[in-house]
Amino acid sequence: MAEILREGNVWHLRNEWISYALCEMPGGVLAHLYAGPRLEKLNPASLMRRAGIQMEGFSIQELALDRLPREYPSFGLGDMREGALTVVAPDGTRAVDLRLEDARVLPEKPALEGLPATRGEGCAAVQFALRDAHTGLEVQLNYAIYDDCPAVVRSARLINRGDAPMTVERAYSLCLDVPDADWDLVTLSGSWARERSIRRRALVQGFQGISSQRGASSLQASPFMALARRGADEACGEVIGMALIYSGNFIAQAEVDHNGGARLLLGINDRDFTWRLDPGESFQTPEAAMVLSSEGLGGMSRGFHALWEKHLLPARWVNRDRPVLLNSWEASYFDFDENKLAGIAQAAADAGVSLFVMDDGWFGHRDDDTTSLGDWQPDRNKLPSGLKALGDRVRAMGLQFGIWMEPEMVSPDSDLFCAHPDWCQHIPGREHITARHQLILDLSRADVREFVYQSVADTLHESGASYLKWDMNRNFSNIGSAALPADRQGEVPHRYILGLYEVMDKLTADFPDVLFEGCASGGGRFDAGMLYYVPQFWCSDDTDALCRCEIQYGTTLVFPPSTMGCHVSAVPNHQTMRTVPLQTRFAVALGGCFGYELDPRALTDDERRTLREQTAFAERTQALRLYGAFYRLASPFEGNETAWMSVSQDKNEAIFTFVRDRAMPNTLPPLTKLRGLDAAKRYKIVETGEVYGGDELMNVGLCCPIPVYGSGDAWAALYTLKAVDEA
Repeated sequence: MAEILREGNVWHLRNEWISYALCEMPGGVLAHLYAGPRLEKLNPASLMRRAGIQMEGFSIQELALDRLPREYPSFGLGDMREGALTVVAPDGTRAVDLRLEDARVLPEKPALEGLPATRGEGCAAVQFALRDAHTGLEVQLNYAIYDDCPAVVRSARLINRGDAPMTVERAYSLCLDVPDADWDLVTLSGSWARERSIRRRALVQGFQGISSQRGASSLQASPFMALARRGADEACGEVIGMALIYSGNFIAQAEVDHNGGARLLLGINDRDFTWRLDPGESFQTPEAAMVLSSEGLGGMSRGFHALWEKHLLPARWVNRDRPVLLNSWEASYFDFDENKLAGIAQAAADAGVSLFVMDDGWFGHRDDDTTSLGDWQPDRNKLPSGLKALGDRVRAMGLQFGIWMEPEMVSPDSDLFCAHPDWCQHIPGREHITARHQLILDLSRADVREFVYQSVADTLHESGASYLKWDMNRNFSNIGSAALPADRQGEVPHRYILGLYEVMDKLTADFPDVLFEGCASGGGRFDAGMLYYVPQFWCSDDTDALCRCEIQYGTTLVFPPSTMGCHVSAVPNHQTMRTVPLQTRFAVALGGCFGYELDPRALTDDERRTLREQTAFAERTQALRLYGAFYRLASPFEGNETAWMSVSQDKNEAIFTFVRDRAMPNTLPPLTKLRGLDAAKRYKIVETGEVYGGDELMNVGLCCPIPVYGSGDAWAALYTLKAVDEA
């Protein structure tokens, strides 16, 4: 069980796996002591001595704060490192001197106003109230530690207890000082069609990290970073991982100082960010989650997976079956009518698919991506009988019906823009900057939020859709709001995200049975903030199986398979023009929420029969694939092979995927060491009938019998393992 212990001036948060400790220094300065494997006892004086700090008689004189591992540091009173907080006081100064006034264990974890956060069940929570006597600023630091995963979550709430306005220029969610820099920094970065590539480099003195100021967590960066000990790998070694539960601009930064220590900071990106805080008002930072692992990057990942699945994802979708879907985008793009869609849907039904999704092009006069966003009425040239008739026609085939929308956007060529040109983000007097021929609706405005909500609600009511793919296809530019005064324009990016969350809160509450899937030009907003509302996210617009090996592998560093939308697409692939065998496309797509992105009518009879077999297998193995303990075995970032596996909680079943990229003649078949099995059990490979001991599979490995000649590129093996009684 998670517990919070207090011994004098020390607070110790711990559970079965980890400990996190803080202490009050003389004078009320809140310091960080320890984050790592569970401790029964700790010696605060010894830990402080490592930083060159004497606890007795401590004061902030002689730049002592520059060496102190502070829990929520600010700049201006002697700490020369980057801080977590910058506030402009009424007198124009930026120094903040936070001293602890109160600390209390909470009966339950408080919700965050207007922001997604982990739920309060199964945790112990504590709140520290710090105050700057000069300005009246109060900062409430909230922490929770969970019973069932090696995770601590934390956030900060700023309250103006003074009698004059203040301006917040920086309010990060997390600061962690570690006493040495003998670590590697691990981040996820990329681009469209290359999301979440794993990047690892040694910490060096100075600044390093990752950030986004694009208005979304972005295709280019993920709001996550980890420290991994030099030599730490998937299975062993100390790792500290941290992720922000937020979907907008962020920064994740490590600073190695001149003393050889490292400070980690995570929160809303303060570039072009300000927030006016009037007397009595408060500002809430997003929640940050920290996972501590002694079992390498794999242990960190399983810690994040457990935290998200048990405490963040929409509870009604956790451990539930997900429909095998067919999405119409790569089958038809904008070129379709009702009969064509019905033909694709019928072929999908014949293949055993359970959900047909109509993608872009069904509304306004949208025959390409230049028009009609915001005009959410069906195109009667394509759908003469409307959405309900098409939905009913699809449901009559035994399928569920789903639909695509991009509710946050507006096309300049649309009735909506003509009626409300001020509803988009813009700067008066400056030229509109379009991307993908569209502008961004200003979700900081209540009237715009109501329009977006009503548009989606009306579409769901009319179509009877049980699934909605929510897309977002461009980043911010000309950032401004006609509804905010000049001194609040720096609030627009964050107010936009708060507005998005408000709309998502209302829609998911009013349509609890609709499966929402997130999308943002693929994985451009694949973050823990969105996953609070949508249980799965389209992993990438790149559907090439070999590219997906890297994308999905990197995504699992932080997010479980149950959150990844993964589809079998047509060949030649529409992004790479590569032809990959159907078996390989299938094996890779089984790495997440399985579906298809093709026109089954264009396949051969043999391929359509294979689709039926694949669909049945995907449904039969869904619980194991999506909700088993996940292990990465061979990295596509490091070699020619990719491998991963999922193991049931009782360790009686497992599913193993292996992909070789390029054919290598005259080589030995690969041997992959499995993980997570019971060493004392014996396992039968269902596909071959062979039986192995769990100890042999983990210590010797499983051989994938690639043909010496003629196997070709992009060869895959997919094996299911079941524990058996035979000796």
